[in-house]
Parts: sequence; structure tokens; C-alpha cells
Amino acid sequence: MKNVTATKTDRADATGQAGMQGGAISVAYEFKLPDIGEGIAEGEITRWRVQEGQTVKENDPFVEVMTDKATVEIPAPVTGVVKALKFPSGATVPVGTVIAVFERTGGSAAQSAAGAPQHAAAAKAPSAPMHAPVSAASHALASAVATARSDGGNGATLVGGRVLAAPAVRRRARELGVDLKSVAGSGPAGRVSHSDLERFVQSRAVAPVTGGTTRAGAPAAAPTRPLGPVPAPTPSAASEERLPLRGIRKRIAERMAKSKRTAAHFTYVDEVDATALVETREALKADAAAQGVKLTYLPFIVQATVAALKRFPTLNATLDDESQEIVVKKYWHVGFACDTEQGLVVPVIRDADRRSLLNLAAAIQDLSGRAREGRLNLDEVTGSTFTITNAGNIGGILATPVINHPEVAILGVHKIADRAVVRGGAIVIRKMMNLSISIDHRVVDGAEGARFMNAVLELLEEPRRLLLGSL
Repeated sequence: MKNVTATKTDRADATGQAGMQGGAISVAYEFKLPDIGEGIAEGEITRWRVQEGQTVKENDPFVEVMTDKATVEIPAPVTGVVKALKFPSGATVPVGTVIAVFERTGGSAAQSAAGAPQHAAAAKAPSAPMHAPVSAASHALASAVATARSDGGNGATLVGGRVLAAPAVRRRARELGVDLKSVAGSGPAGRVSHSDLERFVQSRAVAPVTGGTTRAGAPAAAPTRPLGPVPAPTPSAASEERLPLRGIRKRIAERMAKSKRTAAHFTYVDEVDATALVETREALKADAAAQGVKLTYLPFIVQATVAALKRFPTLNATLDDESQEIVVKKYWHVGFACDTEQGLVVPVIRDADRRSLLNLAAAIQDLSGRAREGRLNLDEVTGSTFTITNAGNIGGILATPVINHPEVAILGVHKIADRAVVRGGAIVIRKMMNLSISIDHRVVDGAEGARFMNAVLELLEEPRRLLLGSL
């Protein structure tokens, strides 16, 4: 989890109301969700670390915010009392929106005037209205709804004249020729979701029948009604459980749905004779352990994958849907899916092509450990060019993984097991493993995908070519 420190700019965005009380002053600060970089326009509040009425110190744990990329922890910007938390956990909030109000007490009026020049400047402006006292009952959601009403629409809520919606929803609306301002949003603060957009399109395409006559001129038949009431099923409270879709699970849902909507998936499968790979790993485990590194199969697979990507560069690419350009990467940042208690996280091994086998193993060990603890930085879960998902330690012989959009391919690794195979005309037992690769057919053809897989197989079946280096 990344720790975000409040900057001077963040504090300058806070506005306050000061009052005299026996030489001391009370100043209310409206804290806005800061811009945490990477082009993030909004964040989901996953966990408040404080409660209203609680006294906090500057830089104390304050709130955890989930973005499209990672969970970040934002510290308290000031020392004082938490007067209001503007949004509940699970709310999605645009950057720049007030999310909390603090009351800071202490010092003298002169000290306050010297430390808050932005307030003094505002007071000098003759046309600027006086700040009303900040109330804990005020809520940004009510403000957003009022904005929508003042804009004269009965559809989506507008914040600063802009509809609250994810980029994928905006893109889909453009494809359908729909003005999002006319779509009623059901999400927090009137946010428009994909389901809201689809409901609007369906209602526009199917006009309701309100009476009149049939095409033959006969009066329209009255709608039929059931002869009696139909009893609704009444499940007991213990028979089902409702869990909020929020945090990492919500982001996974959004990203996977976006990938399936946009990429033209096809999957290619082949098997690897992993006998030599198993033997090589067993022979090197002790050497790696002596340097404090657990050697798994994944570093071998990463090295083989990177070598194959260099031979078939269109698989190390992304598709820019907006500009309709294939962006071939000249660097190799490999993401690997990591199972955590919070959900699936994809840490990124940057510059994987420059790392030795042992260095890759150390990086995987470090990243996966911190992923499970929720301590990854934003740059450690962004920027991958190709992704590997490995469920072999759990089981399974085959899967069709979903592409990590906007990448164009993802490699699935499955369990190693003894199988009877034919070698030299005889049936023998070998350590076999299946690999599956899902590819975006808009960018990569099946033949190229097969050749890429063959290159990976050749290296894994002859792991001596993947040398064990030092840290």
C-alpha cells in the first residue's frame, strides 16, 4: 500500500473558518481528495482510519483510497479534530472533492493570520462572499445533486459541468451516440455505470405501448392479468448473504468486464515436457536458499517469456483504442497475478529482460510478499507490458485467462503432473505442464501466437539455456 504524504498544495486547497476563543483560534479545514498521479481522476474510499469527533495528529493514518491502479493510504493533513467525513466507505469520489473537514485549535490570532495567507487574500477581495461556518451535516453528495438540478437535466449528476462516469463508460456512450447528461446515474453522487447506460439504450430503442389501436385498426387488447396473486419466494435471512462490491474486488470486476467487452479473445494451448525444468530447479534450490531466495518455477517462465517476446514483439504491446494505434513496447515489464486476501493483484517486475534468474526470483518473492500485506507502491502495480497468471500451485490443467487490458496477451501457467507420454516409440512417465495464452485477435493472429508459444516451450524444455545469475 502506497503512503501518500499531504503536500503544501493539498493544504493550500483547504479552506477554513477561524474564530477567537480566549486568544486561541479554531480553524475548519476542508480537505480535498488529492491528485495522486498516474492520470487518476477519481478514487474509491475503501476505509476510513478515523471517526468523526476523533482527535488526530498531522500525518496520522487517515483514509485508504482505491484507484484503478492501487490502494493508497493518505495521512491526516493537519492536527486537530475530525468534524465531518463527507462520504461513506465504498463511495467513489472525483479528485478535488472535499472528503473531510477538520477543526484545528491552537495558537493566537496573529499566528493564524501569518500562517494562512490564502485566507487573508480572500478577505481583501471585495466581491468574495464570507465563508459560512463549516457544518458536519453538510455533504458533498447533496451538493452534487443540487448541481445536477441547477443544470436543468433529469439525467446524470454533473460535477463542475461534467458527468460522473468511468472512461470506459464514456467511450461506450460515444460508440452508441448517447449524451451521458441524459442518462440517470444510480451510483454514488449520480455516477453513471455501464448498467445505467444499457438501461437507457434499451428504453430508447423499445417504445412503450400506451394504448390506441392495433395495426389492423382494432382496439388494443387489454393486458391480461393473473387470476390470483403469485406468492413471491421468501428465502430466510440465513439462506443468503449480500456483500458490497467495493475495493479491489470492484476494480477487478470493472477491469475484467472492460477487457471482455473490448479485446477479441482467443486462447491457444500447448503442453510442456517440464521434466528437465523440475530437475534444474531442484538442483538450484539450495544455492538460491543460501542467498535468502526461494526459487520457484516462475522466474524460469518469466525469462523464457521475455526471450520469446523479443522474437515476437507484437505480443509485447498495447492497443490504444482512442487513437486506433498498436503501441509496441521496447521495454519488458512483466506483471504476474498474485492471489491475496483482498483479491487479485498484479505486481510488475520492471525491466525483466535485464535481470538474472536469481534476481527475478528475489523480485517475485519481495513483490508477492508485500502484495499480500497491501504495501505495494503505485509504480509497482502499473506499467506492465505482458502478464503471467500462475495457478499451478493450486491445481487445474487448463484455463482461458482474461487479458490484462490494454495489453494484448496473457500467459496462463498450470500444474505440473506425471503423465504417460510417448518418447522414442515407448510410453514413459514425464513431468508435464500445460500453458495457455489468451491473445487479442485484433492485434495478433493465431499463427503468430502459436510461434510465440513454441519459443517459450523450447526454452522451458531446455532450462540450461536460462542461466542462474547472482544478485
